Amino acid sequence: METEKTELKNLTLAQMRDWVKAQGWPAFRAQQIFAWLYRTGISDFSQMTDISKEVRAKLATIATISRFTPAMEERSEDGSVKYGFRLADGAIIESVLIPEDERLTLCVSSQVGCAMGCNFCLTGTMGFVRNLSAAEIVGQVQAITEIVQAQGKNRINNLVFMGMGEPLANFDNLIDALNILMEQTGLDFSSRRITVSTCGIIPKLKALGEAVTVNLAISLHAADDETRTQLMPINKTYPVDELLAACRSYPLPSRRKVMIEYIMIKDLNDSVRHARLLIKKLHKLSCKVNLLPYNENKTFPYQSPPRDRVELFQQTLRDSGITALIRESRGGDISAACGQLAAEADEEEE
Repeated sequence: METEKTELKNLTLAQMRDWVKAQGWPAFRAQQIFAWLYRTGISDFSQMTDISKEVRAKLATIATISRFTPAMEERSEDGSVKYGFRLADGAIIESVLIPEDERLTLCVSSQVGCAMGCNFCLTGTMGFVRNLSAAEIVGQVQAITEIVQAQGKNRINNLVFMGMGEPLANFDNLIDALNILMEQTGLDFSSRRITVSTCGIIPKLKALGEAVTVNLAISLHAADDETRTQLMPINKTYPVDELLAACRSYPLPSRRKVMIEYIMIKDLNDSVRHARLLIKKLHKLSCKVNLLPYNENKTFPYQSPPRDRVELFQQTLRDSGITALIRESRGGDISAACGQLAAEADEEEE
């Protein structure tokens, strides 16, 4: 029976050291291999020129190196670019590159589909298909980094795990991917430049804070349990007060704040009364609030509030001392805005 080969891009540097040791090779081989994978971006063992031919030949028999290339690229009028990746099993995931001033932010997917069933998000209509491996998560970043560099642009500045899937529901692979992304010998992203967004799986929230130091974003979208449960079924398990209590104990470095994501939906969660309740709920939480006018679509009946209503909501928060920003929709014309990923995948599969 043929032994399954090891996908090297699933391994953190620490795991690579253990794997190299198991082959009977000296520990420094792990650093060499890791550097070739991420600093040089090679996908052929024969290109690892500082490693002996004997070891390279052995690597080719026991390991693989995945390489991601977008199968689809779609550009928005606002400069955002949506990339679609077809995985080895035929599944499709999407990533979105968002330019803003001189910065580039990449929105990364963590699952194929999503099991959370949020009642405003198109990804949830796919249902849950499977978790992405660490290699598939990192592969999105590496592939789009190479595209950006080939275009002569600066490197990607920020990574946000706000694409397809609930990151904390794919916890182990997420942590491995984050460690690879932040490893100096790897892709060398600063933890300050990485944000993980979650709908609020409280036990995993605590574990995330213990495992890595990254920024935290909470998909809240309502300050009362009735409305939030209507929008997000997970609220039945982890209600608002418990979730925000977990956020207060999340171990962020000084001067960093939890990001509260609040999609504004006309006549559902957009009144001054809702804003005042949100102020009360966020008491003693070091946070900032991102207000996201709903991206309308044909699947859900919700509408975006009038601009003056969004601004009144924002001002109400600001008057209480809370930092509140209105985030303009990006990539809506290519179904790449918040809550829109998965539409293209569905079309491809039909």
